[in-house]
Amino acid sequence: MPRGMHFSRRNKGITNYRKRLALLKSGIPRAVVRFSNAKVSVQIIEFTDKGDKVLASANSADVTGMGWKGSKTNVPASYLSGMLAAKRALKAGIDSAVLDIGRITPTPGGRAFATLKGLVDGGMKIPHSDNLFPSDDRISGKHISDKATTDFEKVSKKIGGSK
Repeated sequence: MPRGMHFSRRNKGITNYRKRLALLKSGIPRAVVRFSNAKVSVQIIEFTDKGDKVLASANSADVTGMGWKGSKTNVPASYLSGMLAAKRALKAGIDSAVLDIGRITPTPGGRAFATLKGLVDGGMKIPHSDNLFPSDDRISGKHISDKATTDFEKVSKKIGGSK
């Protein structure tokens, strides 16, 4: 490799290798949160010698199948996706993880931290600070509409949450 050349995934802004190495060295499964234009994906991933192994996952399309009628990329959908992923991880015997938001800009009160709150409220032990979470009104969809709040409560009960 020519001098000064870096990994192509780093050049494209896809992977931060320093952060990834630190997460892998911990030996704790990672709660990987990714956003696309269409949905939110949450995966609980464990590193192995043969590559990453997905232990549990959920996305906002799964939440839509449970009765969520709003956007698949907003704060309530992120929270519900996190909660569903946590419930699936607990069923698979995983109760703790470390948050991996990749190259997402960490904005307090944003979708990434709504997903984290869903994971924590779903029963997972993830190191966090409570002042990063969005308000309960934003999580339940009150800032969107009363219908969104009703849908949120219905889906949250289906998943098994307390909200």
